[in-house]
Amino acid sequence: MQNRIVSKDEWLVARKELLAKEKTFTRARDALSAERRALPWVRVDEDYVFDTADGRRTLAELFDGRSQLVVYHFMFAPEWEAGCKSCSFWADNFDRSVVHLAHRGITLIAVSRAPLATLQAYAKRMGWSFPWVSSGGSRFNHDFGVSFTSEQIASGTIDYNYQRTEAHVGELPGVSVFYRDAGGAVLHTYSTYARGLDMFNTAYHYMDIVPLGRDEGDGIMAWLRRRDEYDAP
Repeated sequence: MQNRIVSKDEWLVARKELLAKEKTFTRARDALSAERRALPWVRVDEDYVFDTADGRRTLAELFDGRSQLVVYHFMFAPEWEAGCKSCSFWADNFDRSVVHLAHRGITLIAVSRAPLATLQAYAKRMGWSFPWVSSGGSRFNHDFGVSFTSEQIASGTIDYNYQRTEAHVGELPGVSVFYRDAGGAVLHTYSTYARGLDMFNTAYHYMDIVPLGRDEGDGIMAWLRRRDEYDAP
């Protein structure tokens, strides 16, 4: 169904009405962001260790000398041959952001349970250079609500996105944020999952302003392919 075709003057009236709503939304988003930053924090006492390109590193060392750390929980189980195509879609946004975030005291990395060599091979295939580490045998992904045991899956429900939900797979996506204080303590400040990840995908924001929108219907991301798997447009 095509939208109404109107004169430029009529379009301008409608556009200004929408602009007022957009400004209300922007102010509400700013207020919500302030509430997010005001959340209480939790000290991380577990000694998580990760495999990185520079050897074994603790969670505190992943900050790379900065005070803020953003972790993208990338769905990549140890037995998988390729990373999740949806997480790959999100990760296509990372490389050009890393340098800007670093200059604001923020380190951005991805973490997966797959072995480091597997992650590095997939990153090379995708043309990525952002830091990506393996949580290996640690409980990091489980403790932050994105990886689930076979027993949890067999039970039929899991705790994901702060609620009980049906269990289908052992890996799910998320973002977790940490702060390292002057004394070296690591604090967990925020985590988000599911639709909370939308704001980190630039391509979706462009889709949201075009006439057909995301055009996904009931087949959310059914169209999606890894960047090297699309047919020529």
